[in-house]
Amino acid sequence: MTTAIPFARPLYVMLKPAGSRCNMACTYCYYKEKGRLDGVTAQPQLGDDLLETFIQQYIEAQTMPQVLFTWHGGEPLLRPLSFYRRALELQHRYAHGRQIDNCLQTNGTLLTDEWCAFLRENNFLVGLSIDGPQPLHDEYRRTQGGQPTWQQTLRGIRLLQKHGVEWNAMAVVNARNATQGSTFYQFFKDLGCQYLQFTPVVERATQRADGLTLAPGMSAWADNAEAACSATTVWSVTPEQWGNFLCTVYDEWVREDVGRVFVQLFDATLANWAGEPPGICSLSPTCGHAAVMEWNGDVYACDHFVYPEYRLGNIREQPLTTLLYGERQQRFGQRKRDSLPRECRECRYLFACHGECPKNRFVRDHYGESGLNYLCAGYRTFFDHVATDMAFMKNELDHGRAPANIMAYKAL
Repeated sequence: MTTAIPFARPLYVMLKPAGSRCNMACTYCYYKEKGRLDGVTAQPQLGDDLLETFIQQYIEAQTMPQVLFTWHGGEPLLRPLSFYRRALELQHRYAHGRQIDNCLQTNGTLLTDEWCAFLRENNFLVGLSIDGPQPLHDEYRRTQGGQPTWQQTLRGIRLLQKHGVEWNAMAVVNARNATQGSTFYQFFKDLGCQYLQFTPVVERATQRADGLTLAPGMSAWADNAEAACSATTVWSVTPEQWGNFLCTVYDEWVREDVGRVFVQLFDATLANWAGEPPGICSLSPTCGHAAVMEWNGDVYACDHFVYPEYRLGNIREQPLTTLLYGERQQRFGQRKRDSLPRECRECRYLFACHGECPKNRFVRDHYGESGLNYLCAGYRTFFDHVATDMAFMKNELDHGRAPANIMAYKAL
């Protein structure tokens, strides 16, 4: 018999076992400069005592029987296999009957047969970052010495496939590859990728007293989209590029890959059309349930808001339950909905994007209100493009049929 847990929902904390350290130096990386916040010049890494404290608190903070650990970076494979073996021992010790799962985000360049055998044996889900074919990937994803990384990344993918490790492709959509949507998508199909996530890179250069050079979101920063475009970093995708990219990839996908290749953003869009939870925070009405913990125990509201003003505290001083269920984090999560500008509140597609990620909401709307998403015009283009198809697939779901029937419909 299934036991219902009132008010249960998953709570996620992305753990940074090596802090912001990485063996690569991607041009667009939003996290590499976060090492400046701790003021430590030596190589930071999560110690055994803090690892145990986190694992115990994280499991105990969950209100559901499944617990997902997410190992992130920087590059988490800078920690040795012995670190993760110890983590599994601690997870087993504190599980108390709960199902424990692990996922790990990596650039793939440090993978070996030994690593992949361990990941397969322990059922890790691997998110692997790759930005498409070699010229597109190597444009921004390079070593600290400026060398290309595509060959090493592809080698890592082949090792995952060799050992039967479950993996997802994580692609950053930037000013370079956004114009190559068809080539981009075909590359992942040829690679044998069945699960694809892509994220638009939007960053704004600034100068802060704490030394950080990238600005957080949710601020009245630019008077209009044109001003925002002129001041974002050169590698940031523009709203027009983002909309055209989504439409191009969608047209490739909907013809023959629905139900065969799972594109996270398309699945989440359909879920919102059908009135179901989208499964990703960026397209949800509120956020705040996915925090991040740095190597020293500092907890921040979100991976994209690792700034002093969004630091919730440290688990050595306050337990995770206090930090993550506390009023401050709840306000952060609700602010996504409560701060929507008038243009968003009047938009016919509000149900589909809910203002998207707060980190990208820094433009004023046409009423002069702050908080419009920089990528709004791109999302409108995409939603206009797919609205009829989404309505068709929703109807199929409503009648117990497969959304993949859209492919036969489109072929008529």
